[in-house]
Amino acid sequence: MNRPDTPKSLAEMIAQVPSITDHLFQNAPKNALTIYTQMMPGDGVRPEFTTWRDEQWAWRNTIAVHDQSYHMCSTHVRGPDALAFTQYLSVNTFRNFEVGAAKQLVCCSPEGYLIGDAILYRMAEDDYMVVGNPATTEWVEYNAQALDFDVTTDSDMMWTLNKAKRREFYRFQVEGPKAWELLEELNGGPLPEIKFFKSAEIGLGKFRARGMRHSMGGMPGLEISGPWDEYREVKRLIQKAGQKYGLRMVGSIAYFTTVIESGWWAVPVSGVYTGQGTEGYRQWCSAQNAAMRMSLGGSFYSPNIADYYLTPYDVNYGHIIKFDHDYIGRAALEAMKDQPHRKKVTLVWNADDVLSVMAAGLEAGEAADKPLPITLPLAAAARMHYDRVTDTQGNTIGLATYPGYTANERAMMSLASVDADFAEPGTEVVLLWGEDGGGSRSAGHIEPHKQVKIRAIVAPSPISRAAQSYRSEIGIKRGSLSDV
Repeated sequence: MNRPDTPKSLAEMIAQVPSITDHLFQNAPKNALTIYTQMMPGDGVRPEFTTWRDEQWAWRNTIAVHDQSYHMCSTHVRGPDALAFTQYLSVNTFRNFEVGAAKQLVCCSPEGYLIGDAILYRMAEDDYMVVGNPATTEWVEYNAQALDFDVTTDSDMMWTLNKAKRREFYRFQVEGPKAWELLEELNGGPLPEIKFFKSAEIGLGKFRARGMRHSMGGMPGLEISGPWDEYREVKRLIQKAGQKYGLRMVGSIAYFTTVIESGWWAVPVSGVYTGQGTEGYRQWCSAQNAAMRMSLGGSFYSPNIADYYLTPYDVNYGHIIKFDHDYIGRAALEAMKDQPHRKKVTLVWNADDVLSVMAAGLEAGEAADKPLPITLPLAAAARMHYDRVTDTQGNTIGLATYPGYTANERAMMSLASVDADFAEPGTEVVLLWGEDGGGSRSAGHIEPHKQVKIRAIVAPSPISRAAQSYRSEIGIKRGSLSDV
C-alpha cells in the first residue's frame, strides 16, 4: 500500500486520515512526564531542583520561583489597529486597557468553541503582546493575515521551536507568603501599589524590571520580566537573596501541577478541526503549528472530535463574556447564553481506589489485566488528556483533564467540566481511568491495560483555600485567576 503524501496543512491531514481523533491519540508520547519536562528544556529549568513535593510546598509556605522564560510563545501585535484587532478576537472587553496593563485574551471559533486563552500585555500605544499556548498565538497570527486590520505580528517562539535559542524577555513568577518580603528587599524599599493584572517598574538590585500582579499557584506574588541578556544575573540575584526565606526554584514537573490547584484549563482541544468558520485556518495551519502536533489521550473517546470541544461557559468564563463589542464567535455565544452549561469543578479522587490501582502494579500478572499505572505527580497520557466522568449509574456527565497529585492537598485530583446538576461540592461521581480500548488507540505508546472506575468527590475550583483567599483579597469571584 502506498503511503499518503506528507500533509502540507491541517486540512490535508484531516482529509488523509480516517479519523482525526484516532490520529491525535496516536500522537501521544511514550511517557506521561515527557509531555511536560520536554516543554521547558532550557538550560535553566530542570525537571526537579529539590523534589517536586518540596517545590509544591514552597508556593504555599515560603517562596516559589517559576521560570517561565522557555516554554510560552510570545507574539507581538503592532499597528494602528492592534487594539481593535485583538478585541475582535476576544470574548471579554478591553475597556480601560492602559499601557503596562494586561488582559485575558479568550479566543473562540465562529461556532463558539474555545480556541484557547492567553495573556495580552499592552506594551506600548500600538504594541500588544500575546503570551501563552501556541494554539492561541497561532490563531492570532492567522487572523492577522486573514482579516482586514492594519496590524503586523512578530513571534518569539518557545524554546523547543526557537532557532535563535534566545528570547526577547526573561520571565519569572515569584510567589508565596514570603514573596513580598523578598521583592521589597530587592527593590530597596516598599513596592509600588500594583493592582491585579497591572504592572510597575521595580528594582532588582542594580537591575530594573517590570513587575505584574499575577499568580500561577494562586498565591501573592509578581511576574517579573526584563531583557533576555540580564536573565542569568537576575536569576542568580533572586536565588541568592531568597535563600534565607526558603526560596525554591520550581522544576518543570511541579510547575505543571499549578493548574490543578489554581483551576486553569490551560490546553483545551482547540475548536479548529471542524466547522466552516475555521476552514481557512485549517488550510493555513502547517506541520509547524500546534494543531497538527498535539496529542490526545485519556478514557473519553469519541470518533467526533467536536465532542471534545468546550465553550467558555463550560470552564466558568460566562461572567467575562460580553456582548458590548463584535468578535469572532459572538453570535454563537449569544445564542447559547441561556442554555444549560457545564461547570468547571475539581474532582478529588477516592484514596482507596487510587491505592488499589497502585497496588496492582506490585502484583503478578499480565499488564493487560491491570489498570493503567498512575504516575505521580502528573498522570496525563497526552498533552490533551480527557477522562470520561459519569454519575454513579454510569451516565456520562462531563470530561476531566490534568490528572495529578499535589502535596499541598494530599490528594489525586482532576479539573473537570460537568453537567450543572452534578457540580455541587460533595457530589459523588465516577472517573474512568485508562483508555477506552485498553491502549489499542495509542499505536504502542501506552501498554495494554484494563479500564477501571475511580470514585471522586466534586470540590470547588480552585480547590486551594489559599488561592480562594487570595482571589477574595484581589476581588476575583469566579473563574480562573486570570479572569480579567
